[in-house]
Amino acid sequence: MLIRRTVLKLSLAALALWAAPLPAGAVGPEPKPLSPPVELTVGYQKVGHLAPMILIKDELKKLGVNVKLVEFVRYADARTALLAGSLDLASVGPADLAISLAQGSTNVVGLMGVGSSPKYVIGRNGVKLDSWDDLKGKKVAIAPGSAVWFQFAATLVEKGIPYNSFQAVNIQGGGANFDQALKKGEVDALVTWEPFESIPVMEGYGFFAKNLEYGSSKAVGAELGMLMATKQAVETKRDAIERFVWTYLKVQERLSKSPEEFAQAYAKLSGMSPEVAAQASKVIKLGEVISPDQIKRQAKAFADLGVIQKDVSGEIDAYWDGSFVTKALGK
Repeated sequence: MLIRRTVLKLSLAALALWAAPLPAGAVGPEPKPLSPPVELTVGYQKVGHLAPMILIKDELKKLGVNVKLVEFVRYADARTALLAGSLDLASVGPADLAISLAQGSTNVVGLMGVGSSPKYVIGRNGVKLDSWDDLKGKKVAIAPGSAVWFQFAATLVEKGIPYNSFQAVNIQGGGANFDQALKKGEVDALVTWEPFESIPVMEGYGFFAKNLEYGSSKAVGAELGMLMATKQAVETKRDAIERFVWTYLKVQERLSKSPEEFAQAYAKLSGMSPEVAAQASKVIKLGEVISPDQIKRQAKAFADLGVIQKDVSGEIDAYWDGSFVTKALGK
C-alpha cells in the first residue's frame, strides 16, 4: 500500500502530544485455574518483543488454559487469520485495529501493547546517511503496510521529507530478505525490524543511521506490536483471555528484569544464535506504551494520507478493552 503523493502535506497541528505509557506495575494475585480447561488459539511472530510467547504455554496450562500457538511471518497475515475467525487472539501491528475497522471488520478488540524500541534506518556501509535529506535518491527497502513502515512514513511527514525523494523498494517475505538485499548492494538502506536491524551491523556490512530515528513520531509512536482478540473470544472465553494476559504480563515482567533470560527466550523463540539475540534484545523495552489516544492519532493521520480507507478514530474506544491489563495488575 503506497502513500498518495498528493496528500503528503499532512498538517501536524492536528496531531496531539505523545501518549504517556500506562503505569508499570507488578501483576496481581494468580487467578484460579479454570475447570474444565479452555483452549485458546493464538497467532504470533518470531520477533523479540514477543519473547514471552515462548514461555507461557506451560504456565497457562496450570491455570486451565490450553494454548495452541500458530506462527505467522507477518502481522498482516495474523490479522487476516484473526478476522477470518481462525484465531481467538493474535499479536498484530499497532495500526491493525484501525486497519480492521476501516475495512469494515468489527469483530475485533484491542487488548494491550507489547514493547517499544528506538527505530533507526539501517544503512549499507559506504552510504552517507547523516541526515534525513541524505535519503534523496537512495534505494530504501521497505515493507509497505507493515508496522515499521507506518512508523517510517509518519516520521517522513513530520520531517517534511517527500516520499518520492527516494526510491522505495518493496521487499517480499521475511526480514532475512531485507538483509540479503542490503548485503548484495541492491539497496542502500533498510526499514525493517529486529533482529534484522542488528544482523547487518554485527556482520559488518551495515550501520545504524542514528540521525534517522523514526520510532518517535507523534502520529504512530514507538509501540512495536499489539495483542488483539476477536469480539467473540472476548465474550465467550473472557476468563481464559484474562489468564492469558495475566500470564503474559507476569513473564514479560520477569524478562524485563533479566536481560540474560530475555536474550535466551528471544533466541529460543526466533531460532537465532544467542549472540545475535543478546545484541538485538538490548534495544527492546518490554511493556506497552500504546493507548487508545495513540491509536486514534494513527487512524486519523493515515486516513488523511489515504493509507487507511476512512477515518475510524472516533470508533477506537468502542473496540479497545483495557480491563484485561487492569485486572491482571490487580487494580
